Formats: sequence, structure tokens, C-alpha cells
Amino acid sequence: MKSTSALATAVLAAARAKGITLATAESCTGGMVAAALTDIAGASDVFDRGFVTYSNAAKIAMLGVSPETLATDGAVSEAVAVEMASGALKAAGVGIAIAITGIAGPGGSEHKPEGRVCFGVAVRGHLTQSETVEFGAIGRENVRMAATRHALDLIAAAISLRR
Repeated sequence: MKSTSALATAVLAAARAKGITLATAESCTGGMVAAALTDIAGASDVFDRGFVTYSNAAKIAMLGVSPETLATDGAVSEAVAVEMASGALKAAGVGIAIAITGIAGPGGSEHKPEGRVCFGVAVRGHLTQSETVEFGAIGRENVRMAATRHALDLIAAAISLRR
């Protein structure tokens, strides 16, 4: 398994090779994906910005997430992840934006258990995609790290779609 640093390095190299810029919109990871990318020297030619939108108010104000979507689906939902990713893509004017929202723990509920993380991937010129991963009740730090690694994998896959 590649380290988070190795994943981030590979993502930046692939984006650089294709002239793609990146942005992140993070909730439960609190900026960890942006940090992983910016830990690599020279990331500024590819990584534009990161939005840490931990509260619903921040999701609405910074990314244009609909209050109705939040009320209907909840912050931890693919619908919100899609709106977060699309909002980051638009606000930053980048080629690819990743969004992460979830329940790192401790806690959760029967309907939204600890370890559930929803991802949105917005690629300029394509429909925004989403997925949910159930990491399980593996502890807050482990959920956040697993979500960060998964987000980097999703960005790498999105870059490979671009010509």
C-alpha cells in the first residue's frame, strides 16, 4: 500500500503532466487532503485551494450547497458531496474538485453510522460523480486517514479520465 505522501506525489505529477488544476472541499477530513497535497514541494502549480466547510453554514456560504439539500438528505450524503464538489469546481475555476463529508466518529446513528464517508468528484465538462464508503467504526483518526487516501485515489482516477 502506497503511503499518503506517495499518493499525493503521484496525483500532483499526473495533474501536472495533463495541465489540470485541483481544489478540495472537505468536511470530516478538515483539510487533510489539501494538507497531503501541499506537503509536497511545488504543489502550487497544480493545487489551487482547499475549502474546509465543517459546518452546514460554511457549506452553504462557501460552496453554494442548497439548504434544502442539507435539510432533506443531511450533511453526510452523496447529494451534499456532489453539491460541495460542484461548488468548489465553480468557485475555484479548476479542472477537478474533490469533496468529502462523513462521520469520522465517535458516534453516528443507525441510519448514518460512524465511518460512513461520502465523496463527490467534479471534473470540468463532466457530470459530477459520487460514492459512499463505509470505513466502519475504526476510530476517528483512522476514518479520516482512510478518507484522505480514498480521496487521493479518486482524484487520480479523475485525472486519468482527462485527455
